[in-house]
Amino acid sequence: MSFMGWRPLAQDGLLAAAMAVLVAVVVCTTPHAGALEIAAALAGSAALVAWRRAPLVALVAGTACMLVVTTRVQAGPAAAFPVMVAVFAAVQAGRGPAAALAVAVFLGADLAKNPPGIDGILQNLPNAVLMLGWFLAAGVAAMVVRHRQAYLEEVERRAAEAERTREETALRRAGEERLRIARELHDSLTHSISVIKVQAGVAVHLARSRGEDVPPALLAIQEAGGDAMRELRATLEVLRDPSDGESAVSGLDRLDDLVERARSAGLATTVTVSGPRRELPSEVDRAAYRIVQEALTNASRHAGEAAAAVRVEYADEKLVVRVDDDGEAHPDAPPVPGTGLLGMRERVTALGGRLRAGPRPEGGFTVRAELPLGGPS
Repeated sequence: MSFMGWRPLAQDGLLAAAMAVLVAVVVCTTPHAGALEIAAALAGSAALVAWRRAPLVALVAGTACMLVVTTRVQAGPAAAFPVMVAVFAAVQAGRGPAAALAVAVFLGADLAKNPPGIDGILQNLPNAVLMLGWFLAAGVAAMVVRHRQAYLEEVERRAAEAERTREETALRRAGEERLRIARELHDSLTHSISVIKVQAGVAVHLARSRGEDVPPALLAIQEAGGDAMRELRATLEVLRDPSDGESAVSGLDRLDDLVERARSAGLATTVTVSGPRRELPSEVDRAAYRIVQEALTNASRHAGEAAAAVRVEYADEKLVVRVDDDGEAHPDAPPVPGTGLLGMRERVTALGGRLRAGPRPEGGFTVRAELPLGGPS
């Protein structure tokens, strides 16, 4: 049992011990009190250990033991203290009728021990009224605590329901936004990419039909158009249903195709992979591919007649991706970060990694990303 589980039990034990000392002292100083009365007082007080976990057991045991005390000696109101605590526990647990019966039995026994007749009843009536008031106060206090607990539980339930509703609303709005973006991408990009792919294919076909050499750039355009269409369709599938289409998004398994496209576009590219290859988390795999893709695209656009070197290192707890080019970038005139570099940084940050992108001291540009294999922190 944990500390938090022991704490209520220890509190109940202290309550029972304090009650036992109080009642036992009163009973011991009462005339004609013997071992039976003292034992009954101790047992009735000890029953309060169960008042929180088993209120009915505490009520029955406490009332029975204190009946022995109150019917045999004049212990006064002290004999009612354990019964009052048990009545409080029973009412709080929703056992009001059982608590009322215990109070009636206890007060009836206290009145019955007096001499018969009206004089005997009047003699003990003030004491009985006092104990009845205490029992009523204990019952009212228990009802207040019970209703307060019910109110707090209802507040917590409503708060949890409101939070769940907010989450569902946010998810629904996010789903609607994904569908809107998917429609916009489909309407604006699919047609344009299809036209580029078809026109490039027609140009390649015409060149070959005339016996001419097909320019490498034209072949690169044709291949890039096909890849762009494939990736766009995969992205649209993910936007329409995030649970589907994940496997269709590119990863490092398509790194060779990516490098070949860069070479076809005129960028001399080398690839170095170090460390034992292994299966990567899907989000790390996709992020690594996109970083290499964006770095090579930037090198093709801005590095001029340059060469690029791609390095992928499989470390124990991280994947390191680095792309260097020997283009025209210089530390004295760093390029203005575009949306590509910003997107790179967002991907790496989302995974809890680190990204360094900037000009090299010897000239050219470098992109280095460290992606933890444990996912985002």
